[in-house]
Amino acid sequence: MSISADPPRSPLVFPRVSAPPRAAVLLLHGGREHGTSTPPAWNLPSLRMRPFARAIRRAFGARGIVVGEVRYRCRGWNGEREDAAHDARRALDALAPRIGDAPVVLVGHSMGARAALRAADHPSVRAVVGLAPWCPPGEPVGHLRGRGVVLLHGDRDRTTDPAESREYVARAAAAGADATLVTMPGSDHAMLRAASAWHALTTATVGGLLHLGPLPEEVSRGLERRPAG
Repeated sequence: MSISADPPRSPLVFPRVSAPPRAAVLLLHGGREHGTSTPPAWNLPSLRMRPFARAIRRAFGARGIVVGEVRYRCRGWNGEREDAAHDARRALDALAPRIGDAPVVLVGHSMGARAALRAADHPSVRAVVGLAPWCPPGEPVGHLRGRGVVLLHGDRDRTTDPAESREYVARAAAAGADATLVTMPGSDHAMLRAASAWHALTTATVGGLLHLGPLPEEVSRGLERRPAG
């Protein structure tokens, strides 16, 4: 007698919608270089993304932008397994029939940014916003042609290297991406210093990539308070 295994849970967490949205934003939290255990329900990297989700919903929810997230099977990237990137692609595959032709912006932090950048060749993806991204040397960029890529990196980050983000953006631009690096002066990897500036600038970047027009007043006020640079 054979016993069938439980089907793997979907990596996509996305609200039910009655009609295809104007666009979708998927958040991908950070993780570890190595780790095959399942992230706990109370997971700090995931919680770190909640203010970004709230800011984007507050700014653009009324304009038909729906926010979801990617739920990883493993806490780590795990070398050639690239677990987080595979989960990102599975989430995009699951999302596609629910949103039709609506474009997707991926917003990832650290390992989540690496996963988002790897998954940017999915047909649904218009752009990627990487927050304190993990962009080790040799990361592929050829698949980013025609996509928007905006990386935000604190100049005091000691976990991922801002210089590697700068090099990645240069290679992505040479490969045909519309790629930009924004330096967050005085900020570190956790994005806690000037947190409101991170939230506001990320929200504004998503709006710009989706051509959503003028920002709501509360987002504009947040941008006015962001660090220069």
